Amino acid sequence: MSLYHSLCFLLILSLCHGSQSLTPRRTPHLDGLLLNGNFEQTPLRSNMKGRQIIGTNSLPHWQISGHVELVSGGPQPGGFYFPVPRGIHAIRLGSLASISQDLMVKRGLVYSITFGATRTCAQDENIKVSVPGQANELPLQTVFSSDGGDTYAWAFKATSDLVKVTFHNPGVQEDRTCGPLIDVVAIKEILPPLRYSGGNLVKNGGFEIGPHVFANYSTGILIPARIQDFISPLPGWIIESLKPVKYIDKRHFKVPSGLAAVELVAGRESAMAQIIRTVEGKPYILSFMVGDAQNGCHGSMMVEAFAGKEAFKLPFVSEGKGEFKTGRFRFVADSNRTRITFYSAFYHTKLHDFGHLCGPVLDSVIVIPTH
Repeated sequence: MSLYHSLCFLLILSLCHGSQSLTPRRTPHLDGLLLNGNFEQTPLRSNMKGRQIIGTNSLPHWQISGHVELVSGGPQPGGFYFPVPRGIHAIRLGSLASISQDLMVKRGLVYSITFGATRTCAQDENIKVSVPGQANELPLQTVFSSDGGDTYAWAFKATSDLVKVTFHNPGVQEDRTCGPLIDVVAIKEILPPLRYSGGNLVKNGGFEIGPHVFANYSTGILIPARIQDFISPLPGWIIESLKPVKYIDKRHFKVPSGLAAVELVAGRESAMAQIIRTVEGKPYILSFMVGDAQNGCHGSMMVEAFAGKEAFKLPFVSEGKGEFKTGRFRFVADSNRTRITFYSAFYHTKLHDFGHLCGPVLDSVIVIPTH
């Protein structure tokens, strides 16, 4: 091979290799960070003006619009403190600013976006998450973790094989730099739950199917109310309340059974439900587990449940040590569709952190026919 042809061959290889970084990622089952989803690949210094990123494509693997800042965690000028619990860098979206990334997905499937978000200025900051044809604004007023590590999940159904995921600050503040902080973004393909498992009429009753959980850090994942997210990242379940519920995993919390559970973090303001198939007039047994996540949540943590029009209460007194109990209740279906609903009877805070909400853990929800 001549020197000319060798150089051409190497050039083609180099171009092919370089093009991979520009191509949206596609894997058999997406479950992990987006490209530069932790923002640790930073812009060139020539594309920075202080903390502000200059240029639409200056943030590797993302497109930006408006006033977007790259910030490092810790004390900031003006007396502010920005928590970045996962890694070093985060992105701050100023008034009306946005960041977006193209993703290769599979048309017709459901995907969940897991992301860390914290408000930095105004009490009423929101963050809008969207793909073409689907968008929701998630409120960031309530802070559920003491270190700014609140994590949210938002789900969408792919209408094409290529989607643009966008995070947008819809607010306008007097200080145009004000806006939410995003410190990590991941995606997971949500597999549909089995229709029935072991005779259980409840889908995903053990909460084993849910959003991506970060392996090295988790304060739980807030699942938005249905009013904000019609497609749930927690298949089978409807978050009926004004406030979210928290999805927790075995690696970072004590869960009663299996790999995951749900913490009802906002009392009667975080209720969840599922509509199951029943036979009118036939008796059933509803059972479920209640406990604490071994996270310092303590006190009387009663969970109230409804099966149709029948109400049940499962008392549980927590010392925050990861204990749990199981309740079994009989009901008679008054319809061919029965709504089962759960919520926490009281509001709770942690033993050594009174400023942040917590609550009882719900797991292993089972409904089986009886005689």
